[in-house]
Amino acid sequence: MTLGTETTGRMKQSPDVEDEILDVRHHQDPGRNRLTPVVTLPPDVALAVVDALAGLVRAAHREEEASPTPDGALKQAQEFEEGDVFMLEPPFEGFFADRYLMDFYDTAERDICSRMHLHTGLRFVRMMTGPGTTIRVSSLSPIAVRPAAGWSGALSTFTDALPGTPTGVDRLRHNVIVPPNSWVDMQIPRGVSHQFNAVGPNAVIDSVHPEESIETLREGMSGYRMMAQTIFLAKDKSPATTCADLTAPDDTTRG
Repeated sequence: MTLGTETTGRMKQSPDVEDEILDVRHHQDPGRNRLTPVVTLPPDVALAVVDALAGLVRAAHREEEASPTPDGALKQAQEFEEGDVFMLEPPFEGFFADRYLMDFYDTAERDICSRMHLHTGLRFVRMMTGPGTTIRVSSLSPIAVRPAAGWSGALSTFTDALPGTPTGVDRLRHNVIVPPNSWVDMQIPRGVSHQFNAVGPNAVIDSVHPEESIETLREGMSGYRMMAQTIFLAKDKSPATTCADLTAPDDTTRG
């Protein structure tokens, strides 16, 4: 399956498959992600916010483990490659958006990077870090970093080679580093590649999906399961060495 600028039709070959792979050789992003720095916080304040939101996710997963959601019912505690999630606000009739919270895994601790992927619907995410934690945001297209009032300094950006590509295939990866104790917003158009990897224990995402019901119907999916709304651009996950560094190899392609 190839993906170009088409933004209205189906993207998935099998609607309910949660590990569908798109050949990275043929994928071209139909647009670019936009990242907006929002605010930096004192470390104690940032940690309090991250802990409070991550605590909601962890409580939801404890509840799910103690009392599993019945088959056919909406499961609000789910797992993504980047972390555990909790559907804080599900869609309802006449309102087709929903909201997730995600408690990031520590990439370095797990020695696993999440894969580059895209979604069948657009996304809006707010990434929040606490002390000693960064998030590496990546895409196959340059990420537009917007200026923001009150933000001091520039975000670190660089390019490197996308890991795990087929033999003889080279794809450039564009990276932006979210520093500790920071909030940044990211607008992700439908079908545009992205990859998040947190290094450190204190990071969360507050993610809004403005067309959850629409994309589920468009793709012919049987329910609200975000992993089924994801299309991966690699078959296997890669080790932490491919996504935990905060600068390019030898720092020769720093943006």
